[in-house]
Amino acid sequence: MRRGSGMQTVAAIALLVAGIGVGAAISARRRGVELPYVDGARLTALPVAAQATVRDPSESAVIQVARQATPSVVSVSVRGSSGSGVIVRQDGIVVTNAHVVRNATEVDVGLADGRRVRGRVLGSDPSVDVAVVRVEAASLPAAPLADSDELEVGQTAIAIGNPIGLERTVTTGIVSAVNRSPRGFELGGLIQTDAAINPGNSGGPLVDSQGRVIGINTVIVQGTTGLGFAVPINLARDIAEQLLTTGRIRRTVLGIVPDDLIPELAQQYGLPVREGIIVRQVEPGSPADRAGLEVADIITRIDNQAVTTSGDLRRILRSHRPGDSVRLTVVRAPVRGRASTLTLTAQLGEAG
Repeated sequence: MRRGSGMQTVAAIALLVAGIGVGAAISARRRGVELPYVDGARLTALPVAAQATVRDPSESAVIQVARQATPSVVSVSVRGSSGSGVIVRQDGIVVTNAHVVRNATEVDVGLADGRRVRGRVLGSDPSVDVAVVRVEAASLPAAPLADSDELEVGQTAIAIGNPIGLERTVTTGIVSAVNRSPRGFELGGLIQTDAAINPGNSGGPLVDSQGRVIGINTVIVQGTTGLGFAVPINLARDIAEQLLTTGRIRRTVLGIVPDDLIPELAQQYGLPVREGIIVRQVEPGSPADRAGLEVADIITRIDNQAVTTSGDLRRILRSHRPGDSVRLTVVRAPVRGRASTLTLTAQLGEAG
């Protein structure tokens, strides 16, 4: 070996060893390991493991909700297609969409603990896209239910489900609107949310910031972003209770499309009331039509109960059964500068 070449080799080895030493020192420092002297200088270890993760309070709330709510979310499969559902009672009562179970009498249900069990469809109502399933299991993690009549636009909404088979996916958003009837769908009175809802989310829960179910995710508007809809949980709960107690579903209807009266609108048109619901549409031949209700009428009371929002109307209708008669206090739009107050009687009908 030539002398010059040998010296170059020794120098290269020295540089390689030094490089390994420095690289190892840097790697160890990143891991927070106490390091020995390197080149006569002691490197200070970084206590990475001791540093606490700092989260925004809203982020922590979503994490807590996800941990609390996801165990109650199930997958529901029938004849090659699948959706989601939510356990609402520990003894095995699951709420999902009617379009998820279709016409099946039995479905396959996947629980959060990995078990797959058979579910018996107790009944469904396609007109509101709600179905109820019973699985033979006990002590299941049931989700708490909220009062969807008290929803406020802008409050947190968290969707949980199984989009394209990705189990218990969590997305966040807000309640964008209530009492929506999206064009092209036969469903009405829905919760609108911008929390991402995708195919497979159908039947899964929409929950609030406390982990309580406020709705059952049902439809999305294809080709849009942030337009998802859910059936209010109060309606789904009423259907479940009827099926469990009577074995059938009877849903009471008045036959109107309502909207909440806001004070600004009442002031603009000089109305004598500041609260109530405006009749946006009257279904021909409905109880409302037969009672004499007209578009733009404002309903302020039903019997002795004040009606300030559409939620009040839904709650009152759920407390009645088809065939019941109710008195409607109605403010009719001003004629020649004056509004009139009427009392109309409607005999409530049954949803077909």
